Amino acid sequence: MPVNETLGTGSELFMLLAAMTYLVAFIAFAWDMATHAKTLRGAGQTRDRQLVGATAATADGTAEGLRFARPAEPTQPAELAGQMADAQMRYTGHRRPAARVAVAVMVLAFAVHAAAVVARAIAAGRVPWGNMYEFCTTGALVVAGVYLGSLLARDLRFVGTLVSGLVVIMLCAATIGFPTPVGPLVPALQSWWLVIHVSIAVAASGVFTITFAMAVLQLAQARREKAILAGATPGMAFLGLVPSSQALENLSFRLNAVGFAFWTFTLAAGAIWAEQAWGRYWGWDTKEVWTFVIWVVYAAYMHARATRGWSGNRSAWLSIVGYLCVIFNFAVVNTVFSGLHSYSGL
Repeated sequence: MPVNETLGTGSELFMLLAAMTYLVAFIAFAWDMATHAKTLRGAGQTRDRQLVGATAATADGTAEGLRFARPAEPTQPAELAGQMADAQMRYTGHRRPAARVAVAVMVLAFAVHAAAVVARAIAAGRVPWGNMYEFCTTGALVVAGVYLGSLLARDLRFVGTLVSGLVVIMLCAATIGFPTPVGPLVPALQSWWLVIHVSIAVAASGVFTITFAMAVLQLAQARREKAILAGATPGMAFLGLVPSSQALENLSFRLNAVGFAFWTFTLAAGAIWAEQAWGRYWGWDTKEVWTFVIWVVYAAYMHARATRGWSGNRSAWLSIVGYLCVIFNFAVVNTVFSGLHSYSGL
């Protein structure tokens, strides 16, 4: 099937337009967090004055007044009450016009982005993930799609700044770092296994991007919670819009379980395709090795979190290490190391 270069050029322009629209969404999400940080900071100062006043009002030093100011044995739920968003992540609380605008703009960006990816596929006459440019742009589309789909069930607008920012970075990396004109597939990739193997890898990478963002927020929120429990003045007031670190960890674990299942299938499908293409299931090619390394890291995360009690910051760091391995596998292995998987298109 001949390549439609005109439509391919149009796809690239739409991709740039999508990146700029995502950037607007990023600014709107950041504006929402900044404006509500001021509101939450003011509310916190008012609450502190009320606590001091309530304690001073108990002049005889009754246990009730002292307990309200500073419990003898503080418990996390009592100390952190009102300091962060609902752990169920429901749509409650104050109206947030900037967040609504950000979500609307991100939906528009997703539509433009999807049109660009579809146009690329039509122009090439094949699935649009045959090189690094296409893998990155399609992966960014999956990230945005997973996030917007999650918003239908949970109020995850607190992670919108990180997600939209990561999508912008991915699109900029694709257009600036991995520019590849539309063209046919190399013979080795002309197989239905490309549709199966790479599409699941793209989906897994998209899920891992979301969990990476949530792990970063989990670490920040855990530090803030520690400061609150120590009686210190917590920084990063915008984290008052974010659920507890435990709620973030629980959601990240469920999403990572989905991503891990996808990556397991990616590893298995790649081995089957390798046997059909090269006559062996495993050959210690650099790409194969790092795909297995990623699987091992996330398997360790799942095992440690589920059976060894590795919760809190340790699980968050394992999730971050896993995602850094994904980035290394994509950005470094594809461009620096030579091997049977050298299909970057650069």
